[in-house]
Amino acid sequence: MLKNFTSMLRNEEGQGLVEYALIIALVSIVAIAALRLLGQKANNSLSNAAGNLS
Repeated sequence: MLKNFTSMLRNEEGQGLVEYALIIALVSIVAIAALRLLGQKANNSLSNAAGNLS
C-alpha cells in the first residue's frame, strides 16, 4: 500500500493540465476585472456624448 501511495506522489501526468487550468483561470479573472473597469468608463463616456447631442 505504501508503494502505491509513493508512486501516486511521483506521477506527474496531470501536472501540465493543472498548470494550464490555473493560467486560464488567472487570465479570466484579469480579463473580467479589466472589462468591468473599462466597461463602466466607456458607458459613462457614451452617456455623456449622448447627453451632449440631445
